[in-house]
Amino acid sequence: MATKKKAKKTAKKATAKKTTKKAKPRTMKTRKPNTGFMKPMTPSTNLATIVGGTPLPRTEVTKKLWAYIKKNGLQDARERRMINADDKLKTVFGGKSRVSMFEMTKLVSKHLS
Repeated sequence: MATKKKAKKTAKKATAKKTTKKAKPRTMKTRKPNTGFMKPMTPSTNLATIVGGTPLPRTEVTKKLWAYIKKNGLQDARERRMINADDKLKTVFGGKSRVSMFEMTKLVSKHLS
């Protein structure tokens, strides 16, 4: 009787080994660019004085806006997150003279269509 139990145990072990699968190697997925950011948008007349009147993607508008801010030294020296608006930027920022860089993107998006 001892040999029957032993035979059953070895049979169970053999079937258990066969059912396990090897792990598949992971493949790297390439990221798709967000088409919402890449879509050319037409700036309003107020924003066009700074970035130009041709349709641009949002990313390019932000780059040109930052180039304008750095060229004219409008970034606050103490608090680097804040932007001190000149006359052109005040019209884009809704009359605010000081805006944070995070709020800036929200305000600029109103001027894109």
